[in-house]
Amino acid sequence: MSLFSTRRGFLKAGGMVGAAGMMGSIGCTIPKRKNEHVGDLRCAPLETVKVGVIGLGMRGPGAVSRISAIPGARITALCDIFEPRVNNRVKWLKDNGHPEPKRYFGGTEEWKKLVEDPEVNLVYVTAPWQMHVPMVKFALEHKKHVACEVPMVFTVEDCWDIIDLAEKNRCHCMLLENCCYGESEMLALNMVRNKVLGTLVHGEGAYIHDLRSLMFAGNGYEGFWRLKWNAVHTGNPYATHGLGPICQYMSVGRGDQMRVLTAMSSGAFGMAEYAAAHKEQLDKLIAERKDDKYGMTDTRALTGPWARGDMCTAIIKTELGRTIMVQHDTTSPRPYSRINLISGTKGILKDYPLQIALEPNAHGWLGKKQMDEVVAKYRHPLWRDSGEIAKRMGGHGGMDFLMDLRLCYCLQNGLPLDINVYESCQWSVLAELTETSVRHDGAPVEVPDFTRGAWKELAPLGIESVNLNIDKNAKADKQMSV
Repeated sequence: MSLFSTRRGFLKAGGMVGAAGMMGSIGCTIPKRKNEHVGDLRCAPLETVKVGVIGLGMRGPGAVSRISAIPGARITALCDIFEPRVNNRVKWLKDNGHPEPKRYFGGTEEWKKLVEDPEVNLVYVTAPWQMHVPMVKFALEHKKHVACEVPMVFTVEDCWDIIDLAEKNRCHCMLLENCCYGESEMLALNMVRNKVLGTLVHGEGAYIHDLRSLMFAGNGYEGFWRLKWNAVHTGNPYATHGLGPICQYMSVGRGDQMRVLTAMSSGAFGMAEYAAAHKEQLDKLIAERKDDKYGMTDTRALTGPWARGDMCTAIIKTELGRTIMVQHDTTSPRPYSRINLISGTKGILKDYPLQIALEPNAHGWLGKKQMDEVVAKYRHPLWRDSGEIAKRMGGHGGMDFLMDLRLCYCLQNGLPLDINVYESCQWSVLAELTETSVRHDGAPVEVPDFTRGAWKELAPLGIESVNLNIDKNAKADKQMSV
């Protein structure tokens, strides 16, 4: 679907060029909608969270082992195209004393049977990107709570559809943004809530991760789905790892709101040079894959040209006048970073490595002794209470486990989720908004208010923990927890 043809009128295409050329104007605007928000949605408590996991490639296996260790949660169904993947996880569950879940595999529509299964009340989506939207919509249509890997959704049009379904059927819909549960991110959140950094002014987040070897190998992203996206889309398709925590610090969607963004991208220099340097290997991959069911009919995925540049930088302005920078680069030889910077009138916290500077001596970073004192004082209670077992259970150092733990705890106790459907859509939709801006040379793009004004009343996310007795003998599957 064209970016200029959504039924909710995402872009006023006729006025785009003129508006973009006017200083301070917003080149793309969003129509208003009536207010039927359920941002603080509370649903009836679930005595048992019965989880059906769709997708057992890169992320799904780890989710199975983590969730199976949470009291009151049970894996009741598993689905993947490939039968051996399903059988592998079923064997792991049985070997570790868990009930055998139902198995769905083989066909491309088998996941629908899992959603329809009455023994599933939470659909947990870890399939490739292109399946996220149809799976989320189908789950909500069937009145199932749904949690989806990042990014959950890519267009404004699909965001509104998902919000409509969540509101109509009163179901939770959560983006599985694990980085909001990172130890440094939750430390920053606790410091912000305690006013240590003063009035917030600016934040920076990113996903900088050299994925070239995975993307071009064919076994990292089945069917080269990530490369196929890069061949036709530009902008930032994967903003949420860096953006989500910054939005929680600033209470975006719960006291503030994104208003406008602008984005620019570099050329795809790193992609082109990598492909040229590995031409023989890539030619062999094309030949091997040409006749399989993922057929390389569009060889641009491996040979270029690619629409997405190496580095995309977006700047967002909020209603309260704060700014956020978000970057994306998966094709340059750079050390991993999410930046994770939050700056206020009394100090700053930044990551990679973790550093803090505070008034009255904010011209230099805290020394080790002061740093250790601040970190100990403001360690988030979720990490204080459950960090040890989280690190043992794994999943990006433990943050995946804490994300699943909080999700199940909220569902069991009828509480609002830490990440609601509006935030899930807002953070994910930068895929379309940044692409629109990049394709129009950095034109300002209005950011839709999916809460329809409710952000002014919704309470910020608190400093939440859990009260659960977790089995100290629970077994993690380190090999599959990625």
